[in-house]
Amino acid sequence: MNNKAIVKAVSALFFCSIVYIAGCKKQDYKLSTTDDVNITGYLQKNADSFSLFKQILDRTENSAFLDAYGSYTLFAPTNSGVTIWLASVGAANVEAANLNTLKELVKFHLLADTVTTGAFKDGRLPVPTMQGQYIITGVLFKSNVSSYSVNRQALVTKSNVKVGNGIIHEIDHMLVPASLTIAKQLEGNPNYSIFVQAMKETGYYDLLNTVDPDTTKRWMTVIAESNQALADSGYGSYAALKAKYSKTGNPLNVNDSLHMYMAYHILPGIKFLGDIITSASHLTLQPQEVISTQLINQEVIVNEDLFNDILEKGVLLKRDISDNSSTNGVWHNAVAHFMVKYRKPAAVFWDLSAFTEIMKLPAYYKKQGYTFVRQNEQDRPIKDIDWEYKGASNSFLYEYSTTGTLTNFAYNYDIISISLGGPNRSAWMEFTTPVVIKGRYKVWVCYRNRAGSVRVNVVVNGELLQRPINFAEGRPGGTDAELESIGWKRYTENTTGPFTARLAGTVDIKTTERHKLRFEVPNGGGTTNSNHVDMIHFIPVDDNQLLPRFRQDGTKIYL
Repeated sequence: MNNKAIVKAVSALFFCSIVYIAGCKKQDYKLSTTDDVNITGYLQKNADSFSLFKQILDRTENSAFLDAYGSYTLFAPTNSGVTIWLASVGAANVEAANLNTLKELVKFHLLADTVTTGAFKDGRLPVPTMQGQYIITGVLFKSNVSSYSVNRQALVTKSNVKVGNGIIHEIDHMLVPASLTIAKQLEGNPNYSIFVQAMKETGYYDLLNTVDPDTTKRWMTVIAESNQALADSGYGSYAALKAKYSKTGNPLNVNDSLHMYMAYHILPGIKFLGDIITSASHLTLQPQEVISTQLINQEVIVNEDLFNDILEKGVLLKRDISDNSSTNGVWHNAVAHFMVKYRKPAAVFWDLSAFTEIMKLPAYYKKQGYTFVRQNEQDRPIKDIDWEYKGASNSFLYEYSTTGTLTNFAYNYDIISISLGGPNRSAWMEFTTPVVIKGRYKVWVCYRNRAGSVRVNVVVNGELLQRPINFAEGRPGGTDAELESIGWKRYTENTTGPFTARLAGTVDIKTTERHKLRFEVPNGGGTTNSNHVDMIHFIPVDDNQLLPRFRQDGTKIYL
């Protein structure tokens, strides 16, 4: 076997290995021997469109493995696209182009998986290219025609061409991988000079200028503030920004507020906008501090939160100048200045019946009951409430009445009815809390006791709290102090009715963000009635646990 054949064989083995270890779920394509033409054969058959890219494959010795067994996705640039790129690098033809550059380009056009346009979204594709960087996709509207865009560099002219060893998407331009780090990209843009100077003074420039060979550590995400965004908040220079935050005089000090400012703008891992909106919060490099994220009217907003019934407006990540890929991550543009907010632990009196989906139904919210039906296992009729889809547990009830005995003393006269326990009911239900400031809290479950209800364990962020809650159990007699000593309290103005609060336990909330609270039925315990839950109270351990109480109209009373 000659050296060229050996190289081809090794290349094929190497890329097959990549396919094997790729973490993406494969689509259902036939992997056995097929009479369908493979990727290389398709390019040969359509030489009028792809002869130049086929020459690139030949010169980089990639034609052989792309004509063999495998499951790949190729973004195939047309001859015109290759010609435009050759002109941009000053190469007269493929033979004149830099060989190492061509090798990187081929890998950047290939995925070691079959990815159809069904997986395209406004953000990165689910798997990286063979070159190591991610490709982003989106939809571009031009002259009343919509097209898939790829990396903001090319448009898809023909998609989902199935061949024997994968999928081809034809594109009108070459794709060029990023060649600079996050730090270098921002440094090269004069609109971010203040932010870059702060990056350097705090020591984060070196971190963001490093491409770690270990891909599990390489990727970072930066939310950058432009000079204009900083000037709008009164910081027209780096000196002004430093004067505001650097109280120690040494931005390298981790306890210096300028250092904290920069750490709070860096997220570990690679997170394009499409990734950011999949979670309500994201950890930053500032220990135990997170940014919260929301998608509001198709805009990505960070740190728009409700604290003590006051809405704190968030900051827009400008979509058209965000999702900037680099060799070690991605960076986004924030249109306004923001800083980590250090708050003391504060009580959260959470009304479980005030969720977005019911509040968007003015004919029902605080007027009459409504049933949310879950159609199947994948259906999520309520974004922040999930439950096991099982038998009779396909619905979730919002109940409201000013006179009915189930709700007449409840906060805002409404409750949620949840079916838990038994062979045909859910074994668990999970809620996403409002924002809770980090600290140590006592957790109270406020409910209407009713015979035939079920006993549940309460779990916060995966941590089992100390006391199960029996929704069939009523509050015993005694003074407020006596009740508190055994884990009970009155939380409504009516102190003699069936509505009561039970202490589930104490929990350490480690980050300021929204959290997960879950009811779990131990051992599948049975029940004959639904469980009626009104509120959850997170109260700092050193605060008054008994006051305020609540009138039916939601008014707080301190009696």
